[in-house]
Amino acid sequence: MCIALIWLCVVIPLSVAAAPYAAMVMDARSGKVLHSENANTRLHPASLTKMMTLYVTFEAVQNGEISMDTMVTVSRKAASEPPSKLGLRAGQKIKLRYLVRAAAVKSANDAATAIGEAISGSEAAFALRMNRTAKSMGMTRTTFKNAHGLTEEGHLSTARDMTILGRHVIYDFPMYYNLFSRKTADAGVRSVSHTNSRLLSSYKGADGIKTGYTRAAGFNLTASAERGRERVIATVFGGRSTTTRNARVAELLDLGFNRAPTHVALNLPRKPQYRGNQGLVTGGSDAAVASLAPVGGERPAAGKTIAVKLDVTRSLRPRARPGATIRMPEATIVAAVKEGVADAVAEATAAKIAKASLADIAETPAVRPEPRPAEVVLASAGAIAAPPVPDPVIREQVQEIITRVSTSGGRHWGINIGRYGSHFAAEKVLLKTALTEMSTLDGALRKVVRRSSGFDANFMGLSRETADLACRRLQARNISCFMIGPS
Repeated sequence: MCIALIWLCVVIPLSVAAAPYAAMVMDARSGKVLHSENANTRLHPASLTKMMTLYVTFEAVQNGEISMDTMVTVSRKAASEPPSKLGLRAGQKIKLRYLVRAAAVKSANDAATAIGEAISGSEAAFALRMNRTAKSMGMTRTTFKNAHGLTEEGHLSTARDMTILGRHVIYDFPMYYNLFSRKTADAGVRSVSHTNSRLLSSYKGADGIKTGYTRAAGFNLTASAERGRERVIATVFGGRSTTTRNARVAELLDLGFNRAPTHVALNLPRKPQYRGNQGLVTGGSDAAVASLAPVGGERPAAGKTIAVKLDVTRSLRPRARPGATIRMPEATIVAAVKEGVADAVAEATAAKIAKASLADIAETPAVRPEPRPAEVVLASAGAIAAPPVPDPVIREQVQEIITRVSTSGGRHWGINIGRYGSHFAAEKVLLKTALTEMSTLDGALRKVVRRSSGFDANFMGLSRETADLACRRLQARNISCFMIGPS
């Protein structure tokens, strides 16, 4: 009788409280599912959510919305998020790159909220953007309500959707994927340690991706490992502990490598459509923005009116009416272009002058070029002419120019240095950059491309090596840049 009472009072409540189990194993190269168990059941993702938070961040950086060196002001809301956290204070300023490292490595909730607010103005608006990106990826049973993954009504996903997301993180942003395998990282205010360094250290080939835990979710993990030409992704929801979850994920990865063929054609996932913050309410409180979000993943019925009162916190310049063309007098346009060119030349000249020391300028004697000889005297066939000694000024210029023989097969590459609100602003930045980076961009074609969310500033007609070199030199000066391959 006593044993029965203990079983009724203890065992049954614990089993009810246990989070549901789900799993998915996928061949990352082809996207083929190798194992599935309850993979379409909507469950609490916990901090697996941060994979989407970071994906949207990488997307925003790549498209020039924000840079990794942007200083983010931490809000009171972000600072008050519960652990796991970096320990940020309200009003504190910190670079975006440190927030990204804290979210990826330590799974810091305050860092995730600060990222969302910095990109979309509020966490609720950022969640709408996360949902839009998820839908474009084919994550059909996922709804995000926040950027960190703490339990919230309606914040749900599936093992299948999180596996799809992990695959996009790996292949869409390979330049940032190494963040998820770092066992420690500098997060600006302090060094942070990885939440799952045990699996990274114990499983051969493991290099990410993200852990998650809440009472409602259990111990979750989306992991990936690469061995030779094979890469496998495994996701587990509802683990009972870190140890048992890691053991189960290791078993699933082994299963994946046993079932995955060695030679498979790489079938990259289709990137989601980029729309930035277009169509989102980026001002006002989280509650006001959330009231515009679809309820239960569905949009309100047609004809339903939603009244929303938003506090005005900043004045935004109104966008031009779609299809409308603003005509300006030709004289005004010419004057504006001349003014912009003059400003760009002045800034570029000032930057070059700032590099030189005034003392060096004072000590360097003026060098007058010698007149060209009237006749050219050829040396005899047997004589070996001594190599000419270059002028000091010319020698300095030659040392600054870095060239390599192109192996790309043509000048079909380009670089993008950002997206701007007007054609004039993009052209001005292109001109300024061309003047300050003449050694690599000489001969490149300046091209402004109109997009739905702005104007792309591109340099085209480069070899792959020159485009790579130009991007590295620009990024060293904290200028956003990424390469554009042959279309």
